[in-house]
Amino acid sequence: MADAHPPLTDGFAEFDWAGRRVRVELAWVGADEPGSPLVVFLHEGLGSVAMWRDFPERLCRSVGARGLVYSRPGYGRSTPRAPDEHWAPDFMHRQAHEVLPALLHALGIDGAERPLWLFGHSDGGSIALLHAKRADARLAGLVVLAPHILVEDLSITSIAKARDAYLGTDLRARLAKYHDDPDSAFWGWNDIWLAPAFRHWSIEAEIGAIRCPVLAMQGLDDEYGTLEQVRGIARRLPGTRIVEVAQCGHSPHRDQPAVVIEAVSSFMGRAAAGS
Repeated sequence: MADAHPPLTDGFAEFDWAGRRVRVELAWVGADEPGSPLVVFLHEGLGSVAMWRDFPERLCRSVGARGLVYSRPGYGRSTPRAPDEHWAPDFMHRQAHEVLPALLHALGIDGAERPLWLFGHSDGGSIALLHAKRADARLAGLVVLAPHILVEDLSITSIAKARDAYLGTDLRARLAKYHDDPDSAFWGWNDIWLAPAFRHWSIEAEIGAIRCPVLAMQGLDDEYGTLEQVRGIARRLPGTRIVEVAQCGHSPHRDQPAVVIEAVSSFMGRAAAGS
C-alpha cells in the first residue's frame, strides 16, 4: 500500500488492539516532499504528542523530512488504559510488535515510497529497537535517545522518586495538561517499572538482530540510566554511532536540542549516502 494513502491529516487513527477498538492521537510535521524521509517519533514513558513540543517540527525541517508524532494507547488524547488493565513486563514488546505495525498499516505506511526512520526517546527508544529487529529492509535507520536495554538500579531509584512526586506534589496536575487521563499514563508506566517481575527485563540479546544504521545518544547527567545503555547497544551492533551529550539529563532533545539536531542531520545524511 502506498505511503500517500489515506490522506495525511492530524487527528486520530483507529484500529483493533488488545481485544478492543483504540484511537491513537497523531500529528504530522515537517515538509511533505515526494520521496522525503518519514520519521516516526516514539515518546518516553510519560510522553505524548504535546510533550514533544516543537522539537519534531524543528528536526524534520532541518533534515528535510516528514514527521509522524503519536501518543501510544494510554497516553495523551489516545484511548486510556482500562481501569483494570495492568501492563506486563512485555509491554514494550507489544508496543513494538503490535501497536506500531497496526498504526503504520492503518495509515498506509509501508516504507516502500520513502525512507522510514524511527526516532525514539527512553521507553520509545526501546520500542524502536525492538521494532527494528523485525523490520528487515523496511527501515532506513534508527535514532534512539536515552533508550533502555536493561533495568538498572539508577532507573528504579528515579522512578520510585517519581511515584513519590506524583502522590505528594503537583505532578499529576502538570501531567493533566498533556494527558486526558494522567492516572492512565502515570500508573501504567510506574507500576510495571517498579514491579519485581520487571527487574530482570532486558533486550540485550534481541538487539543484535538489527540490520539498519543506529544513532544512540545519551546525556552524561541522565538520572534514569547510565551510559551502559548506549554502550551496550554498540557492543552488540558495532556500527552504532554513539553521542554522549554534556550538560544533559534524560531528555537530550529538550536539554540540548541543537546538539541532537546536528547529530541526526549528519547521521541521516551519511546513511542516505551509504557511508
